[in-house]
Amino acid sequence: QVQLVESGGGLVQAGGSLRLSCAASTIIFSISTMGWYRQAPGKQRELVATITSGGSTNHADSVKGRFTISRDNAKSTVYLQMYSLKPEDTAVYYCNLVYDHRDYWGQGTQVTVSS
Repeated sequence: QVQLVESGGGLVQAGGSLRLSCAASTIIFSISTMGWYRQAPGKQRELVATITSGGSTNHADSVKGRFTISRDNAKSTVYLQMYSLKPEDTAVYYCNLVYDHRDYWGQGTQVTVSS
């Protein structure tokens, strides 16, 4: 069974930074594609960034240059470093693991950016 536990969310002022972490309790972590998604109130969940097992990354245009996804396979953890946060980044951020055409999700962590 795959479990994903996010942490690192919180309240920050515009222009500030946060680092989200997602710890995975699964032996398939190192061979899985990991991602971060977010969902703001009244909006659909959207992709923020992904990182493949080989380390290739993809970032949404809205966060390019401000957010960076990374992974530490030894710790089975994926990170999202967020800089220059904006009020529109306010959302619940979810960790995602994809393996063998299956999706797994964490419970989410709230990020609130005040203006």
